[in-house]
Parts: sequence; C-alpha cells; structure tokens
Amino acid sequence: MHRNPTGEEIKDLLESSRNIAVVGLSDSPYRTSHAIARFLQNAGYRIFPVNPNLTGPVLGEEPYATVEEIPETVDIVDVFRRSELTPPVARDAVAAGAKSIWLQLGVYNEETARYAREHGLTVVMDRCIKVDHAALVRR
Repeated sequence: MHRNPTGEEIKDLLESSRNIAVVGLSDSPYRTSHAIARFLQNAGYRIFPVNPNLTGPVLGEEPYATVEEIPETVDIVDVFRRSELTPPVARDAVAAGAKSIWLQLGVYNEETARYAREHGLTVVMDRCIKVDHAALVRR
C-alpha cells in the first residue's frame, strides 16, 4: 500500500521544483485545475498545460498533448484526472523523465503509484498541491 512522503519530504519537493506539468488543465477559469495552476504560477513555478483537447494557450502557456512532448525537464506532474485514468499518465511521466507525480485530492491509484515508484519517481497521492504549498513553503 502506498504511503505519501512526509511533510518535510513534500516541502523539499516543492522547494526544489521549478517546472510543473498540469495534466488535465482546463482553460475554464472556473475549474479547480485552472485555479491551482494559476496559484502555482503566482508562486513562481513554470506550468505546462497538458491536455490534448486544448487548442490555445492557457495562463499564457502553450498546451501539450502529453508530458513527453514538453521540451524542458519536468519536476512535478500534477494530475487532475480520475483515478482510473492515471496509469497512462504515470507511463507518460516516466517516459518524459519527470522527477515526481502528484495526484490531486481525491485521486488515488495503487497501480500508478507502484509503476512510478519502480521507475524512480516520488509519488504523492490524494493531496492538494496548493494546500501543501501554502502550509509548507514560505516564498
């Protein structure tokens, strides 16, 4: 059974990261994924929208269909997808050379966690990156 990193480990992950791929990012400012991506931008992270349905920039950033298409190193793959849809995202994150995968609050998948861990990624599940950032990181 998966166990999330400790608060200190999550703090270290957030403080050492710069680039965050936001999988499932919506272009609607009323969606949670959009609000959290905007928060991450305002906190100093570079976000990369990942959603094959996007046709234009979101929050000033060009979208990608997959994480692997992003031409820069991704530190965190922040996932806004249903739990059962996350295993392909883990494979994409591994293929892209990402350092970690973060499944948002309410998203939990043991298969995803196992695959990502086996390939060296830090795995955070069922936690909100915005809440953890606000609680743990002082920027």
